[in-house]
Amino acid sequence: MRRLTPALAAALLTLAAGAARAEEGMWTFDNFPIARANATLGTNIDQAFLDRVRLSSVKFGGCSAGIVSGAGLVMTNNHCVATCVANLSTQAVNYAETGFTPRSREEELKCPGGTAEILTDITDVTERMHAAGAGLEGQAFTRARDAEAGRIEQEACGAATDKRCQVVSLYRGGQFKLYTYKKYSDVRLAWAPEDRAATFGGDLDNFSFPRFAIDAAFIRLYENGAPAATPTHFTWKADQPVEGTPVFVSGSPGATQRLLTQEQLFTIRDVVLPMDQLIASELRGRLIRFSEESEENAFIAMDPIVGLENTYKRGLGRMRALVDPGFMATRAANEADFRGRYAARSDTSGADPWAELAAVQPIMRETYATVALLEGGTGAGTTPVAGGSQLFLWARTLVRGAQEREKPSAERLPEFADSRLAGVQSGLFAERPVYPALEQVRMEWWLSKTREWLTVDNPAVRGLLGQESPEGLSARLVSGTGLADPAVRRALWEGGLAAVEASDDPMIRYLLSIQDETRAARSDWEARVQAPTDRASERLAAARFAAYGDAVYPDATGTLRLTYGKIEGTDVPGQRFGPFTTFNGLWDRATGSAPFDVAPKLLAAKDRINGDTVLNMAVSSDTIGGSSGSPVVTAAGEIVGANFDSTVLTQRNAYGYDRNVNRSVIVTTGAVTTALRDVYGMDGLVRELGVR
Repeated sequence: MRRLTPALAAALLTLAAGAARAEEGMWTFDNFPIARANATLGTNIDQAFLDRVRLSSVKFGGCSAGIVSGAGLVMTNNHCVATCVANLSTQAVNYAETGFTPRSREEELKCPGGTAEILTDITDVTERMHAAGAGLEGQAFTRARDAEAGRIEQEACGAATDKRCQVVSLYRGGQFKLYTYKKYSDVRLAWAPEDRAATFGGDLDNFSFPRFAIDAAFIRLYENGAPAATPTHFTWKADQPVEGTPVFVSGSPGATQRLLTQEQLFTIRDVVLPMDQLIASELRGRLIRFSEESEENAFIAMDPIVGLENTYKRGLGRMRALVDPGFMATRAANEADFRGRYAARSDTSGADPWAELAAVQPIMRETYATVALLEGGTGAGTTPVAGGSQLFLWARTLVRGAQEREKPSAERLPEFADSRLAGVQSGLFAERPVYPALEQVRMEWWLSKTREWLTVDNPAVRGLLGQESPEGLSARLVSGTGLADPAVRRALWEGGLAAVEASDDPMIRYLLSIQDETRAARSDWEARVQAPTDRASERLAAARFAAYGDAVYPDATGTLRLTYGKIEGTDVPGQRFGPFTTFNGLWDRATGSAPFDVAPKLLAAKDRINGDTVLNMAVSSDTIGGSSGSPVVTAAGEIVGANFDSTVLTQRNAYGYDRNVNRSVIVTTGAVTTALRDVYGMDGLVRELGVR
């Protein structure tokens, strides 16, 4: 792990315009500004602190988490285990309604397909990755980079099943690091409260403060059928939090776009976000209508609706940022400072990376809808391919996996490189419930929206639909497929291309039939958008390092980061509040009607709960989506809460940091302790956490 040098420490304390200031920054653990953090917070952390935090931090699916005992116990958010809860529930035994409260470790249940990872090592592989793409353009550039990343990952992890290796692009191609993780494929649910306790206030309170939610849950890591030994972990601290306390937040934020140029942001503002918001709102409407048709449908659609509402509201906050003249003016000033420093260098020559990126934008505007709808995975937007149909995604994995595995690893699509096949298989073989009615709604929506956005006469649309309607095609495929059975999926995967091509499963036949259209959309995007963007971004990163050094942090990429701040409220227009809410505030806010109805078990325990116990708090840390579940710790390594949300004004964090409005919303360990002890009777967990 890289240590902070005296020269870098000095640079971090005297940052110029365009570099990070104050509490800004989702920092990698091998370039964390220890000196600046200590100067800002009045703390005295060191490398040993960073190592302990890193080894106690967990990536769980698309969320973050923290180890809180020596027996593999991990705290995250309830909404981070919502899919696990849904997969383990039935209408008759609905853990979202009752809470999941095992009385012993033997009663903890495995989350289907759940994996958890701990970052153990970071290695610089920039030279190898840059050399792989040297002199290449277009799709040859992206494929050469992907192949080299696969080779590096395979060299480092080989066939190990308890490790995962990932080559991570930082600074948008300026640096590449190999991240090595300790991997746990047996993750079990250890406690989850009633959903109403975790989601009190519903969508109305989402991305806001004050909040009154016990959005916490516990999972446990297992190895060889037994709880994993985790000697490095956070110390549980259930005391009342104190305003002004310095804290550190460790998690895996999903993605930021702060290093994009203004021209790139204009494309997101004008094309990406409007499309994503419009069609996501229609999918939400269809799912709400579906949920109102029966109690069974309401049960099936609950988790997907909550996820869509969260995505939509997050997009709304980002739209507001990109149309805010003051915010965009600040970004423009920072870019002007950067370009001025670049122009002042005596060795400036060759292509202008800003001009190169500007030239790509008309192509991206033209092709975004096609690639987002047919292929997904652009990294620019959130439109779910096939509406998120699990049956469709399994079929695509089986078809493409069979086709790609016929090639040498270096020539495959990167997701099917040898180094990544274990993860593919884990997701493919997991036993998850499948609801055909919901699957049909998702696919019907996708087919109709694709036809609408790309037009009836688009050759790709004709390839997708042929002579069928979205309604008829989706019904035929969903009703006829056998892919809900994990044994069927396993047999097709293990049978390879011969088994897939011989299959008469309608979903498999359909995926085989649309490979020309979907692969063409991906290839076009890689050649005309991704490759020139990556190439120019690499040059821009080199210019940024020359101007500011590595005192500039990279954009978030779903990898482990550390940020910091203080427990505090805000006093700016549109966002004025103190740092804390309490259980007394929850009782006062409750109306008895959704979404302000208190969960039954929580309400029944009202007389046992100290109403002054702090429930949620606000922290001035730099977080974004993916930070959910992030442990919030003191300089002494004590965990005092878990991040579960941020305010709507904080959504501009995707594009730039604004300390005045940036606040993370935290569920406190005191509130979790109260829930475990006084509401749900989880005395074993209370003892395991060391609470007396």
